[in-house]
Amino acid sequence: MTESSRPRDTDRKTRIHLSFYDRVKFLIFFTIVFVVLMWAEMADNPLLNIHDAVIDGFHKRWWLFALFGLETIRQLHFLTAEIAAPYHGVWQKYFAGIDRLIHKFSDWNRYRLSRVAKAILTVVLLAVVLGAIYKETPIRALFLAPKALWSALPLLAQLLFGVFFVVIQFVAMFWFLSRGGIDTYFPDDIRTRFSDVWGQDHVLNRIRENLLFLESPEEIEKHGGYVPGGILLWGPPGTGKTLMAESMAGETGKPFVFVDPGAFNNMFFGVGVLKVKGLFRKLRKLALRYGGVVVFFDEADALGNRGISTTGGRFSNESSIFSTPCHGGNYLSEPASALITQAQLRQDAFVAGTAMGGGGAGMGTLQALLTELSGLKKPRGFFNRIVRRTLGMRPKNPPKYRILVVMATNMPEALDEALLRPGRIDRMYRVGYPSKAGRVRTYEGYLAKVSHSLSSEEIDKLATITPYATGATIKDTINEALIMAIRHGRDSISWADIIRAKQLKELGPAEDVEYIERERHAVAVHEACHGVMAYLVRHHMSIDLATIEKGSDYLGMVASIPPDDQFTRWRTEYEADILVSLASLAGERLFFDGDNSSGVSGDLESATTIASFMEGHWGMGSTVSSHASNRRFEVGAPGGGGKPKDDGVKELRRALSDRIEDNLSTLLEKAEEILVANRGKVLSLAHALETHKTMSGEDVIAVMEGGVGPLVNGQPYSLTENVELIERYHEAALRAHKAHEKPDISIPLFSASS
Repeated sequence: MTESSRPRDTDRKTRIHLSFYDRVKFLIFFTIVFVVLMWAEMADNPLLNIHDAVIDGFHKRWWLFALFGLETIRQLHFLTAEIAAPYHGVWQKYFAGIDRLIHKFSDWNRYRLSRVAKAILTVVLLAVVLGAIYKETPIRALFLAPKALWSALPLLAQLLFGVFFVVIQFVAMFWFLSRGGIDTYFPDDIRTRFSDVWGQDHVLNRIRENLLFLESPEEIEKHGGYVPGGILLWGPPGTGKTLMAESMAGETGKPFVFVDPGAFNNMFFGVGVLKVKGLFRKLRKLALRYGGVVVFFDEADALGNRGISTTGGRFSNESSIFSTPCHGGNYLSEPASALITQAQLRQDAFVAGTAMGGGGAGMGTLQALLTELSGLKKPRGFFNRIVRRTLGMRPKNPPKYRILVVMATNMPEALDEALLRPGRIDRMYRVGYPSKAGRVRTYEGYLAKVSHSLSSEEIDKLATITPYATGATIKDTINEALIMAIRHGRDSISWADIIRAKQLKELGPAEDVEYIERERHAVAVHEACHGVMAYLVRHHMSIDLATIEKGSDYLGMVASIPPDDQFTRWRTEYEADILVSLASLAGERLFFDGDNSSGVSGDLESATTIASFMEGHWGMGSTVSSHASNRRFEVGAPGGGGKPKDDGVKELRRALSDRIEDNLSTLLEKAEEILVANRGKVLSLAHALETHKTMSGEDVIAVMEGGVGPLVNGQPYSLTENVELIERYHEAALRAHKAHEKPDISIPLFSASS
């Protein structure tokens, strides 16, 4: 059976029902007027009782009873038309002309006329009441009312002052709390331009398009489009997001409003909302005065979310299948994609639990911001909103405010999805690590501000050996190099200053400790095994530096960097990484007669982790299936023989562990073979590390190839007699290691000409 809809007003057979208030409001008003008049008569004549006052009022105020009667008849007419359809039909048939005459006026004008008529009736009845109270004519009494009000003004003023004093305390408190956190910079205050932003040209080119539409909005609006009003800059810290926003204001010549990350965090509910309202009120004024304004929300993740998990958003869970180098999952069919998504959400269910409640700026603040970004724009000005409406005129439409909203964050997954929708944030740009060309340009920019002796080839090399350097780290490195040069009595930066500054920033200051000789030799052999293996097998990485100076959390290290910007990794590269990690264990066992230190624990953890992903996730092992899916769904778990489910999981883990162990054992044997074949290189590099403590990658290569490095001369290590001296020193260190005593010979020292 089809349910009937609510009838339209034009289809009704009876009149629309009035509410109870609309039916009795005038009757109550007339009754109140009569009671006041009767009270005035009784106040003037104490001998007059209520019955006589009513009789006397009926004779003197008969017109009031006439109005009461007319209103009663009118309401009875309405009530009958609401109940009886024939009565309503007769009225509509014979008196429809009255309705047509009334409806010649627009709804707005009829509403205003009814308001005027009601106001006139109220003033007339008020004059009658005042005339009865003051014993004057109604017109004269109406003009005497202000005099009475003036005489009572001192008492009213005291009462109003008391109320005002209480209110002003709360207003002042909230006003002071809503101040701060918002700084305005006018066009002459901003000197930053796009030419000051280096290494992010691909983002700047897109931003220029936004500014073009901000300067000339008619270019897109005349074709039916709209000016994009919101930009999100997201990426790692220090990549230039804030500098980029400042340069936008500098390029456009518009005011720049900086919103502090904690501006909306307040202990009182509602203060954040007041700040949002005040901020956008200021932005609208600036936009009208200067033709546009740029507002920048730094660390926008402080705005938080509204208590919902953002897991599964466009920025979240970068380790999932959809974040692989080939953006895996986008080429799948819808059912397959949905299956993987559901599995990922089940795996990350605990993240949703911890995200409930959200964080950020507080309840109501984010909602107020969302409303201001894309809500209905109200007409401006008191005259436009109040006076024009009072005169029955339509308010003027609000102007188009040219406000460019720029937000920056390194945690985009924390932002509410409603904030990122088109219409609020129209464009999202990732400001990532600059490319090599970008790093070269950034180094050139900061070096141009100081005195230096670096050639263009050295700057290019510096950009190569700092693959993940941001604008902030490059600026800091140049500044640290300048400090080192000044410390040594120079005012010009040299290549050595840059290298030392880079090592200091990456490793931190070395601890002021000295190894005992046998431990120093053991650490040097450990790191030399890493260095030789990295030089021989890891061609996708270049050795950056090697050191045996003790740091806060390491005894020594061999650091490598990618020579090129590479976005995919291959099985052979991961196997080379494992060989470098296992070289410490293989080398210590080789050079210390099967013994090894606890220092290999971190290397084994790295090797095992890489092997685990190769076997279970990346399809680089002996099987094809994904261990992550098997673990999630217990696919392939033995179900027969009465084994419980836990046993099936254990079987899967045991099988995976066996494959990982087999792979690591095979690679360990290969590492041993390589080190045995290059024993002389290992001991030579260990000797150089013991002598120089810290070496650059070029110095490491110079030792192994017998060349000359920037700081270390590797030619002595190509001489057979020197290698034999190093071998004898190692044998002495081995005997000292076994006996826990000092080596019986000193470490040999080679001159540059030997």
